Amino acid sequence: MAGRAASSRVPQWVEPMLAKVDGGRLQQGPEWAYEYKLDGYRACMQTAADGTTMLTSRNGIDFTHEFADLAGVLAPALDGRPAVLDGEIVTYNQNGQIDFGLLQERRGRYQTHRASTRRTEPFDDAPVRFLAFDLLQLGTTSLLREPYEKRRAQLAALSMPDPYRVSVVRGFTFTELAADRRTPQDLLDHVAATGHEGLVAKLLSSPYLPGKRPAYWLKHALIQTTEVIICGWRPGQNRLSGSLGGLLLGGHDPDTGELVYIGDVGTGFSQAARAQLLTRLEAIERRRHPFAVTPPREDTVRAHWVQPELVGEVVFRQFTRGAGRLRHTSWRGLRKDRKPADVLAPHARERVDAETAPAPGRRSTPRGNEPSRAAAAPAQLGPKVTVQAGNRRLTLSNLDKPLYPSGFTKGEVVHYYSHVAEVLLPHLAGRPVTFIRFPDGVGEGKQQFFEKNVPNGAPDWLPTVALPSTGSRSGRGEGTITYALLEELAALVWAANMAALELHVPQWQVDRAGGRRPPDRLVFDLDPGPGTSIVDCCRVAERLRELLAAGGLTAFAKTSGSKGMQLYCGISTDDPATPSAYAKKLAQQLARETPETVTAVMANAQRTGRVFIDWSQNNPAKTTIAPYSLRGRDHPTASTPITWAEVEDCSHVAQLTFTAEDVLDRVQQHGDLLAELDETRAPLPAR
Repeated sequence: MAGRAASSRVPQWVEPMLAKVDGGRLQQGPEWAYEYKLDGYRACMQTAADGTTMLTSRNGIDFTHEFADLAGVLAPALDGRPAVLDGEIVTYNQNGQIDFGLLQERRGRYQTHRASTRRTEPFDDAPVRFLAFDLLQLGTTSLLREPYEKRRAQLAALSMPDPYRVSVVRGFTFTELAADRRTPQDLLDHVAATGHEGLVAKLLSSPYLPGKRPAYWLKHALIQTTEVIICGWRPGQNRLSGSLGGLLLGGHDPDTGELVYIGDVGTGFSQAARAQLLTRLEAIERRRHPFAVTPPREDTVRAHWVQPELVGEVVFRQFTRGAGRLRHTSWRGLRKDRKPADVLAPHARERVDAETAPAPGRRSTPRGNEPSRAAAAPAQLGPKVTVQAGNRRLTLSNLDKPLYPSGFTKGEVVHYYSHVAEVLLPHLAGRPVTFIRFPDGVGEGKQQFFEKNVPNGAPDWLPTVALPSTGSRSGRGEGTITYALLEELAALVWAANMAALELHVPQWQVDRAGGRRPPDRLVFDLDPGPGTSIVDCCRVAERLRELLAAGGLTAFAKTSGSKGMQLYCGISTDDPATPSAYAKKLAQQLARETPETVTAVMANAQRTGRVFIDWSQNNPAKTTIAPYSLRGRDHPTASTPITWAEVEDCSHVAQLTFTAEDVLDRVQQHGDLLAELDETRAPLPAR
């Protein structure tokens, strides 16, 4: 009995060692190693000799029941030895990216169910994974004083019995990168493209110091996040009337320990999150604010104050030096693994770094500003600024306004379209553009709308074309729509200033007289259904490429910037109806050959577990996302031309996920991968 009790004795919790901010300077040299910075819940996994497992949060909260599906997962690798691992609990979205929002949603559901049903079984729709990055004890031996290099080697030597539930965070030493002719910056660029938070540089010789924040570990974040204390809230207005409008935030002054006001947050909430937060806040209301110094009156109009008990996390773009305020914030969720006493307001050093560092994901060395390009917007701008775009001067407004939940601003959208114009404009030339505009930015509940007609206030120099309406409603004039034609840099900048993030075009051009030419491009839109991804689209694309080649057509590939991808061929035909018919024929052929993985039918019931080949976008009335166009998603991803080698090698969603900055790097390296699309134009085969 005594032996059994000893074998089930869980090792003691080890308070985690923390990482310092690196001030925007990624460490380099053979003494350093690098790991992905993770976006989940920091946790200590303590496993007894018999496999009994306990999970403890960063501040000592017992996570074991909440993440019961991780219990005992590591035991088969330990051969009856107890162990203590440091790591992060994460969950993944359908694109294969770590998604903190999903983890927060899962936690909210767990708390709700626990109160009524004591639910402890796994959440099958939101499985979690423990990503280990340090080994603190193995057997009865403490490894805390061993160098990181040795601890990491012993961790890597453990055979992970179930990689879907437990795995080791990928790590790279400076020397290993150099041997592959890569640099830490190359690794950081890859991390940015795959949607990770950043890197943590770790000194190979460093011991593990529980509860300390030494300079042995330095985090280099691509997005800035901070923990905050909820100190009050404002009721919503207009569409949010009767709901939560925003939160008033606080943190403890690092020097005095006093609770100080550090700004507010009003974006990033789902409707469910607003409702749940409001219920909790109403239960802890108080009459006066909890701050040591009364906040500015203009910031506290209509405020309801609460006890400073709840800790949350926000994404932010800047922390202003004088006022001590977070700027351009977006809510990420509650942090129940954090205590209010641990939340510090960003200190002076962080203020300087936040204001002078390049934008997240940006290289610190600026690109050259060619005369034909609009200059990138500065970090802080007034309401309006005048820029030179080619031979035209334009007045732009609100360039520091975030248009993406990640904080990507209108100024950065203008910067992107300005610098990608050289390769984008040829794909827009002569094609009427349909815009999708996001005037308030991307996010749940925020307005977005298609716009075909040129909006009021468009510049006089903007070329337009009036075409018959294909819908039931006419545009301006009887039965016509007046489209914009984006033929020069200034037109792209003008569109970006309207928050026209997405540009959609048809597979035909207009002639000088304003008439519609026959189609010159054939397109296949490969859309992954539930349970599939762009990886599955790549396999379909390879087969489709062979069929097209057999018909004398050369296929080019690009991502959609969302979940799927498109194939294009340059064609010549006199019949506008022929491309759709031909595309449908090929789509149906692939669907017949492999009905378990491919469908040519749009109905949702037919798409689960299959890739839908949308042939209908060849209809003259349809449009497709333009190459290099941004998409209105959580991150500023773009529709990106890719090589066939990339298609063939794709085994993970992250390999074909490209942000705006990554696209600019690719253009610099490859030029336009669709440049030969028109040069390879060939007659469309007979049906």
